[in-house]
Amino acid sequence: MAIALDRPQKMQAVAITAAALGLYVLFRFIPIGTNLNHIDFRVTGSNALEFCDPSNPQFIPVVAVRSPVETRLAWDVLPSVGRESTFTLKLATANGKPIGVPDLLVAHTRLLHLLLVDPTLSDYQHLHPEPGARPGEWVFKHTPKLAGEYRVFADFTPAATGRGLYASSAFNVPGEVAVTAPNRSWTTEQDGYRFELTPDAPIRAGQTANLSFTTTRLDGGPVALQPVMDAFAHLVAFDAARSGFAHLHPNEIDLTKLPDPAAPRLTFMITIPNPGLYVIWAQLNIGGLEEFVPFWFEVAP
Repeated sequence: MAIALDRPQKMQAVAITAAALGLYVLFRFIPIGTNLNHIDFRVTGSNALEFCDPSNPQFIPVVAVRSPVETRLAWDVLPSVGRESTFTLKLATANGKPIGVPDLLVAHTRLLHLLLVDPTLSDYQHLHPEPGARPGEWVFKHTPKLAGEYRVFADFTPAATGRGLYASSAFNVPGEVAVTAPNRSWTTEQDGYRFELTPDAPIRAGQTANLSFTTTRLDGGPVALQPVMDAFAHLVAFDAARSGFAHLHPNEIDLTKLPDPAAPRLTFMITIPNPGLYVIWAQLNIGGLEEFVPFWFEVAP
């Protein structure tokens, strides 16, 4: 049985239909995200880099294994000590598909993290490139402090997988590589602060270690610790050969609970698979200024 509609009801029905069609057309042309899928980030066979669980901080051997992501690095001016160059990093899957903005998820406030370190592990920088002119291009500026081959580790999360993934590239800075003797200490003083990174026990290969990171002012004043990339501090560990890294975040994830300003303390966990010489770089924000602090140590068998 047909139901007769009066004029207001007909107008309402027409309006609803028009709105529905408008929404359909709108969503039809809005980008819905990545065109990549899980298979694009898979490498078959042995010695391949697997997706990583950010809640399980491991040392990732990025250089020694095959990544499902290929990198190409170019620059506008030949990199040299003390001179800024603009770099373009090209990210693509193993089958050549570019990895652009829609293909990555925001992790710790950024789509893409780059960890740059020189051969002596004395110049470490954490950079965040911006999208370039073409899909898959990522642009950043960098001023090398030392000579030698810099290694660039890319840390990102594909939207197709939701799991952390890594890749590496490199560029050379002309000049003689400095020979340095690292200061093997869990305590560093710089810029009027004392930084201490303390393991709960000697760090041994293959065993999970708990780390405590504290900051105090040498004059006894308060430490104005502020979040950096959704955390009160970040730790990045490298081995002497720069075969990979571990990117660590504190267990204290609630940013509404400010650490004690007298001596803020944060805790971390790490597992390092092999013995040898390592450095952990701490990155934190004190009163709006970023600090990068190195800690050298030996990992026992």
